[in-house]
Amino acid sequence: MEQDWNRQQLERPVSVADFRVWNHRWPAVVLGCSQRGLRDGIAARLQPRGVGLVERSSGGGAVLSGPWMVSVSVALPPDHVWATSGLEGYRQLGRVHAAVLAGLGVATLQVPPEGVGRANQRWGGGVRWACFGSLAPWELTDGEGRKLVGLAQRRQGHGVLLVAGTLCHAPDWPLLCDAMGSPGDVSGLQRVTVACDALADRAFSATTLAEQLRRALASELGPPRCSPLAI
Repeated sequence: MEQDWNRQQLERPVSVADFRVWNHRWPAVVLGCSQRGLRDGIAARLQPRGVGLVERSSGGGAVLSGPWMVSVSVALPPDHVWATSGLEGYRQLGRVHAAVLAGLGVATLQVPPEGVGRANQRWGGGVRWACFGSLAPWELTDGEGRKLVGLAQRRQGHGVLLVAGTLCHAPDWPLLCDAMGSPGDVSGLQRVTVACDALADRAFSATTLAEQLRRALASELGPPRCSPLAI
């Protein structure tokens, strides 16, 4: 449903900002648009596990969605203030996430564009095929530089689609690495990432995060429009 909603947003001109916040009941591997050539091999490795496989229209690396994650999708008109540059949407969506997480007892830092290279080198370049394996501008980390909120976008004439994913709890990294044919990267992903529940100064709930993100985005962008895909 999430990927269907995302694809539909840029099929026609976006006239007003709209958004959705997603919880995930079951695990699924989500490939970036540049990784679709790997689909057959990944599908074969996932089939015995009964884990889903989908592709997203935005770039970036593979993501393992599941109950440990909350995702956000934001569709913007081309002239929206958040869409004024390729990085402004990242900065604004990261800012909203940082404020919401702070209210839930999770302190984060946004990585400015000029700090991305240095941050990635801190981890030896990270795990490049995985979204959470390296950092991009304005993504969120803890004080040690470990990533907990990833961002991606798709820009075209009809508008801009921004997406974000937050690690609420530790993902099943062995599952993702096995699916991608890179079992040796488990320790790398564990080293460069951190989940909100490991940082929070109180009990952390993915459901609560989703509710608070909906409120914050409605305050920033206006209430979401009705949609048959809304959950």
